Amino acid sequence: MSDAVTAESAFPTLFLSDADVASLADWPSAVAALADAYAKPVATAMVPPRSMARGEGMWLRSLTAVSPSGGHMGCKLIAANIVARRASYLISLFDQQTMELRALIDGNRVTGLRTAATAALAVTLLAPNRPLRLAVIGSGFEARGALDCLNAVRALQSVRVFSPTPASRERFAESFRPAMDIAAADNPEAAVQDADVVICAARSRDESPVLRGAWLQPGVTVVSLGSTLPEQREVDEETMARAACIVADMPEEVEHDTGDAIAAKRAGVVLMDKLVSFSTLAAGNIVPRRADGDIVLYKSVGSALQDVVIAEMLLARAVQQGVGVPLPASIAPVAK
Repeated sequence: MSDAVTAESAFPTLFLSDADVASLADWPSAVAALADAYAKPVATAMVPPRSMARGEGMWLRSLTAVSPSGGHMGCKLIAANIVARRASYLISLFDQQTMELRALIDGNRVTGLRTAATAALAVTLLAPNRPLRLAVIGSGFEARGALDCLNAVRALQSVRVFSPTPASRERFAESFRPAMDIAAADNPEAAVQDADVVICAARSRDESPVLRGAWLQPGVTVVSLGSTLPEQREVDEETMARAACIVADMPEEVEHDTGDAIAAKRAGVVLMDKLVSFSTLAAGNIVPRRADGDIVLYKSVGSALQDVVIAEMLLARAVQQGVGVPLPASIAPVAK
């Protein structure tokens, strides 16, 4: 790097590893950062649709966003090889004023942080303000993160979990005891019965829905996290039909690129009149539930805004705490 560029650079580019992210993050701060970001105006152009390059058995997905904080803009790249069952996640943050590359962050843990924290924020905005009776369908990484985060920011009266493998759901339940009243259910309908909130973070092997709308009690809040592509299914057409309001972090992608919405539209469910953006909800510009018995659904595909906001929070903490590796060289902004 030349002397001139070095003199102009206020900060070195900081690399944060997955271990660094783990040491810097906590659930309440992640939820608070997202709540603050979504309460600000977020123009559509600030969070464009994701793009995906596909090869034989592999893909590279790009998610970009400009943070409403005014601090940074960034990109998350996800490289995945389906055959080898390997993936890498990389987040880059650029200063909005100087265009300096401020950070490169291992995005693996960030993806779980932002998914769970946005789900918890959705529950806070959509569900009743009382100790919640929670149903969890799934016992994997996303289900664990969602429950862990929600337990950190909301009071839980009881939790019932279902996943197809008895040993997995029992192990999941046991791992949260005695911190909460949690039990494994023998079937998904039993888990959902009498729930205030249902979190879906699982898909079946044949991609048939794991949640049926016929099981839902009036007034329930459904959070769907596990189906993000056209070939994936998680909730059935009746769930989509019964929802008085469907909140989406990326409405266009949810409507056109998720198997749940595609199947619902094919069945004649009109989504346009009840599909709203998460930012509209967070800003208080809609009333999602007009009657106590209304069912509402939060459908997530993941948003670059969430990644960039969490990454900003992590960078600020890393600088404050002296965490991370300053890179000896970086990208020099040029005059254009």
